[in-house]
Amino acid sequence: MFNGKNILITGGTGSFGKKFIEILLKKFQPNRVIVYSRDELKQFEMSMVFNQPCMRYFIGDVRDGERLKEAMQGVDYVIHAAALKQVPAAEYNPMECIKTNIHGAENVIQAALYNHVDKIIALSTDKAANPVNLYGATKLASDKLFIAANNIVGKRRSRFSVVRYGNVIGSRGSVVPVFQKMINDGVKELPITDAKMTRFLITLAQGVGFVIKNFERMQGGEIFIPKIPSMYMTDLAKAMAPELPHKIIGIRPGEKLHETMCPADDSHLTYEFHDHYVISPTIQFAFQVDFSRNLLGENGKKVNQGFEYSSDKNAEWLTHEQFRELLKEV
Repeated sequence: MFNGKNILITGGTGSFGKKFIEILLKKFQPNRVIVYSRDELKQFEMSMVFNQPCMRYFIGDVRDGERLKEAMQGVDYVIHAAALKQVPAAEYNPMECIKTNIHGAENVIQAALYNHVDKIIALSTDKAANPVNLYGATKLASDKLFIAANNIVGKRRSRFSVVRYGNVIGSRGSVVPVFQKMINDGVKELPITDAKMTRFLITLAQGVGFVIKNFERMQGGEIFIPKIPSMYMTDLAKAMAPELPHKIIGIRPGEKLHETMCPADDSHLTYEFHDHYVISPTIQFAFQVDFSRNLLGENGKKVNQGFEYSSDKNAEWLTHEQFRELLKEV
């Protein structure tokens, strides 16, 4: 699908961007791959690893709409991965989070429409479902912007969709590298915010694979959600350091006890497929879409009224050994 195409990824120097480009270059022969981000040092370091002739590095911020328009000239596909993601930081710096995650999303949409980009996928988070923190609220607003963008495409071929998934194992700032550093530093106990806390977990490679597959599936307007396992944070800590005791420190600002990816309030819009869910849009578009069947010919069925896909009610749970195996992959 990506052979001979021009692909741009915002926030491309992040954990997702690096893994996406690694897999993209292994499996496809793109014409151009544009990394759009604001950190010149990270771009320089990344260019030492990914220096194929197709690679391009654009310094720019998603807050800068004009720069995005320049960067997207001739682009076929866009992945919007740029975001301010740290929950406590967003609570203390709300306007900065809003500028990047909401205003930046609108800039990406307008630049894509201006350049008649074919397909655009925005990365979301489980925190956007029934949000209780500012980060989640801004990503919910971003999701709504990307879905509604399909209503203003006019005669353009541009289509917008969203991919929502859980915590990425080993990504920067996540619990795994934090715990690993503590273990390496010889701490006597690991901090746990709440003994009952659960989270959805996915590897970067799984997340990238899901996004790539959804470029083939998407018709425009969907929120794609993978079926992924859950884990208690206490079990995660035991899997990483079986000998260390835990210290309960309390939930951080804006943190949830459990995460939701398909809210019960959206059950009337939700379809279940063999390995994922799709939340269809609440609004009607000028083009007609049957969201029970995607462009790969996969069929889904409506979930029961009141269905909720949350990390504490999940049917799939990671064991200590399974988690250790995923860590080896990471």
